[in-house]
Amino acid sequence: MQNDHFNSKMEHLFKIDPNFHDILRKSKDVDDLRHNLYEYLNSIEKMLYFENTVFPKLEIINMKECIKTFKNVLSPKNEKLAGFSAITALWKLYRGETSGISLGFLNEFIYLLKGINGKSGIYMEKFPEFFKFSGRNSAVLRSKDLDKLSNEVEYYIGRYPSGLSKKVSEKRKENKKRILNYFGANEENWNDWNWQLENVVINSKTLENLVALSVSEKNAIEKARQNNIPFGITPYYVSLMDNTTDRKYDHAVRAQVIPPLNYVEKTAEARNSGESLDFMGETDTSPVDLVTRRYPMIAIMKPYETCAQICVYCQRNWQIKDVFSKNALAKKESVENAIEWFRNNESIKEVLLTGGDPGILSEEYLAYLLSEFSEIKHLERIRIGTRTPVVLPQRITDEFTEVLGHYNEPGIREVAVSTHIEHVYEVTKDLKDAVSKLKNNGIYVYNQQVFTVENSRRFETSALRKALKLVGIEPYYLFNTKGKEETVNYRVPIARALQERKEEARLLPGYCRTDSTVFNVPKLGKNNLNFYQDHDLIMILKDGSRVYEFHPWEKNIALTKTYIYKDVPIQNYLNELKRRGEKIEDYQSIWYYF
Repeated sequence: MQNDHFNSKMEHLFKIDPNFHDILRKSKDVDDLRHNLYEYLNSIEKMLYFENTVFPKLEIINMKECIKTFKNVLSPKNEKLAGFSAITALWKLYRGETSGISLGFLNEFIYLLKGINGKSGIYMEKFPEFFKFSGRNSAVLRSKDLDKLSNEVEYYIGRYPSGLSKKVSEKRKENKKRILNYFGANEENWNDWNWQLENVVINSKTLENLVALSVSEKNAIEKARQNNIPFGITPYYVSLMDNTTDRKYDHAVRAQVIPPLNYVEKTAEARNSGESLDFMGETDTSPVDLVTRRYPMIAIMKPYETCAQICVYCQRNWQIKDVFSKNALAKKESVENAIEWFRNNESIKEVLLTGGDPGILSEEYLAYLLSEFSEIKHLERIRIGTRTPVVLPQRITDEFTEVLGHYNEPGIREVAVSTHIEHVYEVTKDLKDAVSKLKNNGIYVYNQQVFTVENSRRFETSALRKALKLVGIEPYYLFNTKGKEETVNYRVPIARALQERKEEARLLPGYCRTDSTVFNVPKLGKNNLNFYQDHDLIMILKDGSRVYEFHPWEKNIALTKTYIYKDVPIQNYLNELKRRGEKIEDYQSIWYYF
């Protein structure tokens, strides 16, 4: 059946554009094919610029983008960068050599050719009715169209229940009761953050007594522990899991802390081989121990290399030995040297305290760090990167917020919290109350979301944005998942991140979509995906993967190297969405985000 489908797709590819087919048939070799296709693309482009066409303006814009992309793929220079020639693969494919060619590869070129010929299918054939009128009549008709669009957004958002909803809250009360009974604890214990840390769940045996586990989940946890791969979940966060294994609603919660088996296997394999797991190349951007610097005016300090619980896809999982591990606090001399580095570098205006999670440091130690940094006059902002509001909200005590508030001096210095909330299912009353305490002390809270397969369905991230704003958190960054091989289960194509921004985020009120969609380039830093000039799609591989060349943030400022990145195939991602019950036709425009 797969072969029949593949052959049908291949036949469609060669029939979709008769000119493309003729060029393939008549070209003498690959170089001749390259030249002839380039000339063909130039002729279409010239027509779009110099002649009147029947295509709507928005379709023409897409045609130009498709032409540019196809030209990039034809480039011999890009073939060298990517280590692959798509045009050679097309040449061989037409002559019957299909080895290794995927449906994803075929679909990439099918949609490119459709786009080049003005047949993307993105837009309706006719303009909306209100364009036929003017004044109040036009406004009323347009308002009705906007109502339909708003209702569609609300329909999608309604698919993702919030942790603030009454039904979910009641379910979690039962979860908490079950967990407290297991530990022989009471409400007072539950509200004590130290009790939460003392009872962090670190094995499958304990976890399966608290919540239903599938066989694969249990096996993955056990294998992780056997290979000394960090694993741990706070009792509070366990209470956010449903007591079923279908992952219908709690999929994002479970996926953050329960590693897939292939993640465990790949991580163990990399460790055993001595391969570096420092994907971001932080060892190459550390001017002094505990400090990472990739930007002109801000640097990171990592005083504490452990967390209240472990996120599977963490970019620093190579540094974390275990959850709430001993000896995770940096040595006094290293801390003092790092602070001195900040003191001596007046170009640095902000420091981000991260790790690990500095939020689980004692109030005394936090006060020491904040006091030291507050004495550095050129520092205008101290950020604290912590997941405690979402995984351990009990930590946000009056004492904790008073310490932060004490060093927050408007007009002189800001102390702010950057947290990491992935899904609307994590937004609870406990989180809301924790944020309120921080804001009552003048501390703003910003969210850095990682865009994974677990929160990437239509308007799933929009649901989170709305919930965050209502509890007082500012959406700040939407990070495309890091390209680490061990986290392939979580990764989402860049095209989907771009599609989400253009077709979903922008439909929300402006205050809800203040986050930027970024790709964190190893060693170089963040690349804003919304800016096309900061990256180029340069190749399409046999398996349907797109290869991108990322431009550094220093572009037009200083000379530095670009970064070549192999993305996950769009087709594989759509297959996963289909497996999860999504209608793939809802995502069809994804192919036109480059």
